[in-house]
Amino acid sequence: MFMELKPPHNLFVDKIFKIIIITSAFYILILIVYLIIKLFLESGPIWQEIGFSFIINSDWNTIEGRESFGALPYILGTIVTSIIAMIIAVPLSIGIAMFASYMPKESHIILNFIIDLLASIPSIIYGLWGLIVFRPIFVKWFEIPINSTLGEHMWLFSGIPLGLDIITASIVLAIMIIPTIASVSREIMKSVPLQQQEAAFMLGATKWEIFKFAIFPYAKAGLVGASILGLGRAVGETMAITMLIGNATGVFALPKSLFQAGQTMSSILANEFIEASPLSLHISALIGIGLILLLFAICINIIAHVLVVRMLKVREGLINI
Repeated sequence: MFMELKPPHNLFVDKIFKIIIITSAFYILILIVYLIIKLFLESGPIWQEIGFSFIINSDWNTIEGRESFGALPYILGTIVTSIIAMIIAVPLSIGIAMFASYMPKESHIILNFIIDLLASIPSIIYGLWGLIVFRPIFVKWFEIPINSTLGEHMWLFSGIPLGLDIITASIVLAIMIIPTIASVSREIMKSVPLQQQEAAFMLGATKWEIFKFAIFPYAKAGLVGASILGLGRAVGETMAITMLIGNATGVFALPKSLFQAGQTMSSILANEFIEASPLSLHISALIGIGLILLLFAICINIIAHVLVVRMLKVREGLINI
């Protein structure tokens, strides 16, 4: 006699489970779409009043009856501070990840713990440290000497070196994103096939040559992705930047010098959103800046995700596309 075999699971339960997980997956997408639509609708008056010129104008006047708004200084401020931070942070972060790869096991655990701990520190703590500790030292030993030497000859170093400016905010921002980039870079380097490194060892390669010929060629897409993830945090950073950048508005916020006060999209929102009247064009302009910032962040994270996924598909020295 043959025993009747029962199905190993209930198909109805499987269907319910599938519906639940698909719904959960689409929840995030729906939330992002909702945010974009909501911000676009709430910022509608500024687009109707000014149109595309809102993005390229630099005026910022909140006086009722003479209102004039432009997001260009804050878009440029965000781009400039982020680029400076990336120039500083990316080489240091990759160097930290390389160093962590060949440390003894005990030291490796300690370094990884410190990196993860620094990545979890709230941004306002970095801002307070930058304002109280870093700024006086940086002004005394860098800004004043550079300004007195090169300020009259190079526009890049002109201005009044007070420490509440673009360069100070950018350096603190770089310090903030180093742990994020270093942590992801470390994991990307670990995903490189071990056979590549062993082959380089067998050929007598030095540690630098192993990185140059065995790790970097396969990790470069992932390292770029890690850097762009750090850029995503830099673009959206608020409190530390607000405390250190000087918070100029309008044409005075256009980045013309490293020692000049500026403003970013996130800092203008933090500074003025609470004070803006709900019925004025001012609040619509701020929400419009928030929409631009959200689109910036989404584009950056999509690019980073694509690059990191491409790297993680590495198998036995080949990249599957």
